[in-house]
Amino acid sequence: MRPISRRSFLKGTGTTLGLPFVIPASVLGLGNVAPPSERITMGFIGVGGQGGGHLLGGAWTYIPGGYSARSDVQVLAVCDIRRERRERGAQRVNENYAQMPGRGSKPCEAYVDFRRVLERNDIDAVLIATPAHWHAIMAIMAAEAGKDIYCEKPTACTIHEAQAVAAAVRRYGRVYQAGTQQRSEYGGKFRRACEFVRSGRIGRLREVYAYRDGGAIKWPTRFGTSRPVPDDVDWDLYLGPAPWIPYDGNTGAHRFDIGELNWGQHHYDIVQWAADADETGPVEFFMDEGRTAYRYANNVTVFGKPYPGEKVGGNGGACFVGTNGRIAVDRDNLISDPPDIVREPLRPNETHLYRGDSHSGNFLECIRTRQRTICHEDIAHRSASALLLGGIEKQLQRPLKWNPQCEQFVGDDEANRLLSIAQRPPWHI
Repeated sequence: MRPISRRSFLKGTGTTLGLPFVIPASVLGLGNVAPPSERITMGFIGVGGQGGGHLLGGAWTYIPGGYSARSDVQVLAVCDIRRERRERGAQRVNENYAQMPGRGSKPCEAYVDFRRVLERNDIDAVLIATPAHWHAIMAIMAAEAGKDIYCEKPTACTIHEAQAVAAAVRRYGRVYQAGTQQRSEYGGKFRRACEFVRSGRIGRLREVYAYRDGGAIKWPTRFGTSRPVPDDVDWDLYLGPAPWIPYDGNTGAHRFDIGELNWGQHHYDIVQWAADADETGPVEFFMDEGRTAYRYANNVTVFGKPYPGEKVGGNGGACFVGTNGRIAVDRDNLISDPPDIVREPLRPNETHLYRGDSHSGNFLECIRTRQRTICHEDIAHRSASALLLGGIEKQLQRPLKWNPQCEQFVGDDEANRLLSIAQRPPWHI
């Protein structure tokens, strides 16, 4: 055999094989594609209307194609109790990645049991968009498994659950983002409204009209013969912590909700932000014209109904009434009386709040930096609590006093028993 010089070897392999010297742009992070080492790997638990929108693009994602279209995310798992949903979701992700440079090397897998997703060491974060009765347990288990968490509202279905979620996220050092995206999206309308209120543009805040009152969860008491469960539905896993009931074809997200549990946290999240109450809560509850109302320690009163004659505020917003005017905000509008209150830009010496221009982007950025999100676990706990406490008052139909420091009703054992709810083994908080 004739000896081969190093130069000849390199020249030959570079021409013939090419592989050691041709590195895909996606590996280097060129062409606006993050290299694999810098992509956040995610699993999606629940991919119906809301979760499917987050995964593939929809009304709540605010980016074409959803998380799976982001160059800085790699979706590795899709989970749902319905076979058709999970298989279609994984297939769509894999089809999309097949068209993207460098994205098809690791396929997205479909799972029926969310615990299999949490067991994967190659997944950094999960997005939970299941029925509400699962939110808290899944978020806690995800934190224990070392995952960062984006969880749809409501954060929890009881005060005890909301406390446990916040405690678990802190204990395991995870990043948590509640799906109350109004702090980040809609052109900053909600942030500016809260900045104006907290800067004193309407004078001293006296009343808030939240448009939605309290919400809660109630287990059904129905027994009898079950219809055959379809092969593509895991009914037992759908029920989870809920009592066993016969299969009736309803796997809806809100079948156990009462009151405003599904929608109300959006409203009360903004109420809490404007009232500078992210670290506390109301102290007194009472009924007003059949709806929940509550009062903070500073005598600001919140009514769970619209402001008389005001159309703005019903779409996720509120109306704030002060001694010198009022501001109403929702997803489409930001108005005031007098009008100049919201027309003048925020001045440097006025209150400036946490700014996030993308709720999903804020979540992903905080995963990288380990900073707290715009709707972190303690904010989520308090905004969910305001809603859930109103739900307890709605059920008891009598005035209640609440201590937001120790998080107990004052001298009311019956009300305190409603701070938690029984859960079916083996699921528990």
